Amino acid sequence: MNLDYLVREPENITSQTPILFMLHGYGSNEQDLFSFRETLPNDWIIVSFRAPRDTQFEGYSWYDINFNDPENFIDVPQAEESLHAVLESMLKIINHYGLTESKAHLCGFSQGGILCYALALKHPELFNRVACMSSYPEDKILDGIVKDKKKLEGLRFFISHGTDDAVIPLEWGRKAADLLYDLSCYFTFREYMSGHGVNQKNYMDLMDFFSK
Repeated sequence: MNLDYLVREPENITSQTPILFMLHGYGSNEQDLFSFRETLPNDWIIVSFRAPRDTQFEGYSWYDINFNDPENFIDVPQAEESLHAVLESMLKIINHYGLTESKAHLCGFSQGGILCYALALKHPELFNRVACMSSYPEDKILDGIVKDKKKLEGLRFFISHGTDDAVIPLEWGRKAADLLYDLSCYFTFREYMSGHGVNQKNYMDLMDFFSK
């Protein structure tokens, strides 16, 4: 499955050029997080994917959500299919630019953030900085994650959540802190006075995380 995406290229690209992959939330599109590019490091390659599935409100999704059945909240086969498609697309793009000495970074919102947890913890050797906003680690797609502390030590997580999030409860988001602590991962967990979104303070902290 080939994914559509937007890309911003820096003037000069070498084997060490950092690359940031962005995964939007349910019902959104590749333009959403791509708007962050203006304040991200200008020597990075920025890639924002479009999820493969249409939703009923014009946007796209990585998998269907059943809001009426918490036990089957996510469509696991669709989520696994999207994970595979994203990973395959990332590897093709990394190879296309010849980024043999570069680390990739991840930024995901909501449903996109859920996939970022799985991608980073299953393939920690590929990634460095990982931002998961208004999301949570979904156990049903975290089977087979790496638990070797040595292999996980290169990861740096930025986790953010709104205290008044009515879509993904704050309690779900806090599961990330427990999981990453148990795995001895480096992470920052921050709560903001907001709903299911990214307020200005959250945005500034996110940019600070990626600029270090």
